[in-house]
Amino acid sequence: MNNKNELIGRVKEIHRFPVKSILGESLSEVSIDNRGLCGDRLWAIKNSNGKFGSGKTTRRFQKIDGLFNYRARYEDNTLIITMPDGSDYRGDNNAVNEVLTDWLGFQVTLAQEESISHFDEGPISIITTSSLRMLSQELGEPVDPRRFRANFLIDTESTGYLEEYWVDRLIKIGPTVALRVVAPLQRCVMVNNAQEELKQDVRVLRNLVNNHNATFGVWAKVERNGEVNVGDDIILQ
Repeated sequence: MNNKNELIGRVKEIHRFPVKSILGESLSEVSIDNRGLCGDRLWAIKNSNGKFGSGKTTRRFQKIDGLFNYRARYEDNTLIITMPDGSDYRGDNNAVNEVLTDWLGFQVTLAQEESISHFDEGPISIITTSSLRMLSQELGEPVDPRRFRANFLIDTESTGYLEEYWVDRLIKIGPTVALRVVAPLQRCVMVNNAQEELKQDVRVLRNLVNNHNATFGVWAKVERNGEVNVGDDIILQ
């Protein structure tokens, strides 16, 4: 795994999550800037105590149940929130705060990122089909990649938990983008949670805790901006 300029796979899926901790959108292409995927986790649901909605409670975040019942996407540069009943609200319309408050049952507002990032660990998250195959074998059934809310799913014919070998390495995606892999991604209870047709499954996190130090995939920072498309080659440098 130490080869220079090794083709390690291709971009299979691109996902962006405009609002932290709710469902997002699948893309065929995306722009990358210094912050990460343009618009990714740029917004969050903030409660009256100033904490942001999440799957866990920390100093900055507040666990809010049912966040996967909501979805966010962009239409041009306008944020659109889809409620559990399928109704859409623009992020620049104050009505969205009233509707979210009604649905959740307590006061919230939609808040754009300010000086402190909404990211848990880092700007861009990456998983591979190889690691998914390994985890699926360990659990005895296929594991859906949606559970990990990764920005990039990389299709590779290699075997094993490849990402472990990429830490501190540079990966080039397509003709322009370069990312520096920083560390494995720590996982929390959100990987177990039901979303869309996926059911709650406590075995996912349990397996990662017992066998993989509660990590799956890696996070990376941006070293060179540009565009990424589904199908782009990924070169390990």
